Amino acid sequence: MFDIGDKIVYPMHGAGIIVAIEEKEVLGKKRKYYIMKMPIGDMKVMVPVDNVEDIGIREIVENDDIDRVFAVLSGNQTKMPQNWNRRYRINMDKIKSGNIFEIASVVRNLMIRDREKGLSTGERKMLNSAKQMLVSEIVLAKEIEQEETEKLIDEAIDCPSA
Repeated sequence: MFDIGDKIVYPMHGAGIIVAIEEKEVLGKKRKYYIMKMPIGDMKVMVPVDNVEDIGIREIVENDDIDRVFAVLSGNQTKMPQNWNRRYRINMDKIKSGNIFEIASVVRNLMIRDREKGLSTGERKMLNSAKQMLVSEIVLAKEIEQEETEKLIDEAIDCPSA
């Protein structure tokens, strides 16, 4: 059970702060929801309290783990299938895991691939959403601004034009 003020990660959406816990009636059923404010896009998300484990909600990583995230970002590109469909599925599974290190590897691999060969529309959309998830968690863990976080990611991958 999380409390108001906790910083959590909602897989496939990113990190945010619980600003309220409210009971709401949705489709005729009353349930408790975490009201989560996302640091990027000024969006609020409702997460059913009783689905937290099924969804894979977790606390954000500690500030110390962010160094490991940047080590992943500055690492070498992982060998990926040439077939974009297989590559897309592998990357999507990594993103769905909600694991920040897996998401960092997807961001790194897609940014490097974009620089070298370009990305399909689907992969570009995947890169943008994976990068936003990564940025949202780093912003909350390090308590720095979005622009600074994006710059640090680009520098770690040595892709300043991205």
